[in-house]
Amino acid sequence: MIVPSIDLMDGQAVQLVQGRRKVLEAGDPRPIAERFGRVGEVAVVDLDAALGRGSNTAVIEELCRLAPCRVGGGIRDRDGALRWLDRGAAKVVLGTAAVPEVLEALPRDRVVAALDAWEGEVVVKGWTEHTGRTVLDGMRELRGLAGGFLVTFVEGEGKEEGFPRDRIGALAEAAGTARLTVAGGITAPEEIAWLDAAGADAQVGMALYRGTLGLAEAFTAPLRSERPDGLWPTVVADDRGAALGLVWSSLESVRTAIDEGRGVYHSRSRGLWRKGASSGAIQELLRIEPDCDRDALRFTVSQRGAGFCHTGLWTCFGPAEGLRKLERTVKSRRANAVSGSLTGRLLADPEFLRGKLVEEAGEVGDAVARLGEPMGERDAASVPPGDGIAEWDAAPCRQRVIEEAADVMYFLTVALEHAGVRLADVERELDRRGMRVGRRVASAPKGAAGE
Repeated sequence: MIVPSIDLMDGQAVQLVQGRRKVLEAGDPRPIAERFGRVGEVAVVDLDAALGRGSNTAVIEELCRLAPCRVGGGIRDRDGALRWLDRGAAKVVLGTAAVPEVLEALPRDRVVAALDAWEGEVVVKGWTEHTGRTVLDGMRELRGLAGGFLVTFVEGEGKEEGFPRDRIGALAEAAGTARLTVAGGITAPEEIAWLDAAGADAQVGMALYRGTLGLAEAFTAPLRSERPDGLWPTVVADDRGAALGLVWSSLESVRTAIDEGRGVYHSRSRGLWRKGASSGAIQELLRIEPDCDRDALRFTVSQRGAGFCHTGLWTCFGPAEGLRKLERTVKSRRANAVSGSLTGRLLADPEFLRGKLVEEAGEVGDAVARLGEPMGERDAASVPPGDGIAEWDAAPCRQRVIEEAADVMYFLTVALEHAGVRLADVERELDRRGMRVGRRVASAPKGAAGE
């Protein structure tokens, strides 16, 4: 698949030929990252850090929030790699620092070892110094220590003249279970499809910026279809992962979706279909992904309005459920200003809302503290049919925890609506924190013994 690339100098996106001569300035990298991120991971290279003349740390941290980024350039040791992983990089790309003693201290699946090659020989120090080692030698030495390899054919970098296909088979074999990414000279969809079939991804910069290669054409190049019309079945999912419905996509619809950042599909009766254009149930496109067989797509979107289905339901398979249903109910109560409702009072009185949050969180804590205690009559009445009291006396009293946690989730959802925050935003923050390698040490709550 395609891995779009953003090279940074002085906070701006640039492109160099053979790493030396700047031939293109693309400006602010933020909208570029947002667009590129719709089709997967984005390679972000800090050229200033790599050349030892500053860094673009603050900008890259922003890009990591806009798109899943592979961050490279100027990462020279284990601590530098760990800092970027904790800042939200999906992966780190290590060049000269890709040595066994460093890689062994990092999570393998989040490390890409970069080997820059001139006519098959590894070059370092900004591609100015030859090492006498072959790329295959370097890959064999690091095999099993990195989740991916990036091989850049320096002689073709930025020149859009193709890449040496005869070397790819040996490189893919040397990579083993790690995924191979190839850079340097790639300029055509057919090349990307060829690399994908050979077990490699294509990292592309110059051709995308110059318009020689379209992003949609690059993304769809490895896809196949069993239909005469070439359409791809497409599962549409909301930003919390629930399937909304099944539609069809074409190259034109994928291109329009990427360019506009919206849910756009192919209607077999109407052609190009911008979801919500007439109903108002528009979709913000978050990302597009192929399935493992390259014959189907998944669009992840932020759905607006009543829902995806023409019947007015959230999904074509039925109404929203669980936390999504709760979130939509709270939003509806606010929009319709339902008088006399608890939700309305909570939204109108932040202090009352705060008090209820604290109160209910405390009750969850109390319920957890009581796990395993014998149940009283009131608790016994809540035991689900078929469960014996003795079993509940001997096992944790889960039902009380469930009930109190449900109360907390309700008040928390109201608080998020009051702040204009979505549950999906919170989940993304949790995912971001889950990517940290360094772990926080929990401190005792205020008022605990010993404080």
